Amino acid sequence: MVTTPPDPAVPPIQELIDTLTGFVEDLRRRGIVVGPSNLIDAARAMEVLDLLDRGSLREGLAATLLSDPLHRDTFDLCFELWFPLGNTARAGAIAVPLDADGEPDVQALRQLTADVLADEEAMADGRFDQLVAAIVATVGRYESARGESYSVYQAMSQISPQTLIARIAASMAAGIPRDEGRRAGDDELNRRAARDATVRLRAAVETEVQRRMAALRGREEVGAYAVPKLAEQIDFFSANPQDMAKLRKTVDPIARLLASKLEFRRRRNHRGAVDIRSTLRASMSTGGVPIELRHRKPRPGKPELVVICDVSGSVAGFSAFTLQLVYALRQQFSHVRVFAFIDTVDEVTDYFDRSGAEDQFGERMATMLREARISTRDGHSDYGHMLRGFAENHLDSLTHRGALLILGDARNNYALSSVDALEKLRERVRNAYWLNPERRENWDTGDSIAGRYGEVIDMFECRNAEQLGAVIGNLLPV
Repeated sequence: MVTTPPDPAVPPIQELIDTLTGFVEDLRRRGIVVGPSNLIDAARAMEVLDLLDRGSLREGLAATLLSDPLHRDTFDLCFELWFPLGNTARAGAIAVPLDADGEPDVQALRQLTADVLADEEAMADGRFDQLVAAIVATVGRYESARGESYSVYQAMSQISPQTLIARIAASMAAGIPRDEGRRAGDDELNRRAARDATVRLRAAVETEVQRRMAALRGREEVGAYAVPKLAEQIDFFSANPQDMAKLRKTVDPIARLLASKLEFRRRRNHRGAVDIRSTLRASMSTGGVPIELRHRKPRPGKPELVVICDVSGSVAGFSAFTLQLVYALRQQFSHVRVFAFIDTVDEVTDYFDRSGAEDQFGERMATMLREARISTRDGHSDYGHMLRGFAENHLDSLTHRGALLILGDARNNYALSSVDALEKLRERVRNAYWLNPERRENWDTGDSIAGRYGEVIDMFECRNAEQLGAVIGNLLPV
């Protein structure tokens, strides 16, 4: 009996199952919701997909496992760790040029990189992957205290993307007739394509470095720092401009979920007052005993909302995101009034009520910071002065039908706390909450007086969009 040896290019079934289930568990640990049915669909997709075509495999798994497109970047990096490009795909004829001393010839490597990136067929025939592997293996490798390591910064600094753009553009323009006095590589289309090519190169180098480090240190260790958090899990305090751009994309989805939640609670919770006449009439069928109460038709009214937010530099990202979320929800309230402060409080509702596209929110924030009377002292947060000013000048904005939201870290720069003024505000409204973007363990450290304010008003930790959405969804009145 002749037996056919297993094809080494086809992974064993159990290994594929373990890889897929491990990949799904990794996604779940990072906060991506993947149900059992999604996992089954992914397994069925892998039965018909070409496993050697990583592009098709990635798209197939994304289509079956992802429900939120904002999670795609996290998904892609996890995919690279669990389904890495094999070493055989990187093996090829591309070799890093060497100088007379046997060291990598950086100038020749830059030109080789430009030539490959300028060739549209390099992506399809594998030369691009081979080039990336060669770059990381030669100029990205270094010896650390823990042994062999690889660095994206070191690899890209040797390649020098800024000077590479001109080389790529020149390679793209090679053979194309030029007008007199015009240098090759000056064409704006070529330069734009060259910049895009360097972006792809950096992304590929980052992926290759992560793959090699995962092989050296383990997938879990590399995934802990290489895979980005979901947008809704990014801390407001640690968010960089790129993170804030991702956060802004989560406003509308969160607002839609909260709006439907608030509307459901409004319909479920609001019932009209007891209708005495209808109740007595219905009790005649039970011997005059009012077993079932009859209610008047409900006429639920939307509550009012007043927001007071600290817009100083330390919490600016948190305040801007929360204001954008509140304004996305403004149809759920009869009135929304916004007050901002650094050391002095001023109403800024008009800055956000102006007509315009939603993507102009950042411009409105900048205009408000520039024009509003929110800093008249030393430019440092002063919650005590703000509370006293609000109690003196804007107390009539609070009503028994309204809710009050205060946004800030309660760090008072060692000024007076004015807890009594906060008590006046709290007594005027039906609901009052303080949303604090700091970790709870950092409250009452340094100049924070969160504990003193927390004795008067309910204070909640809201470090990221996920916590903020949960708190607002559970607390806002209906």
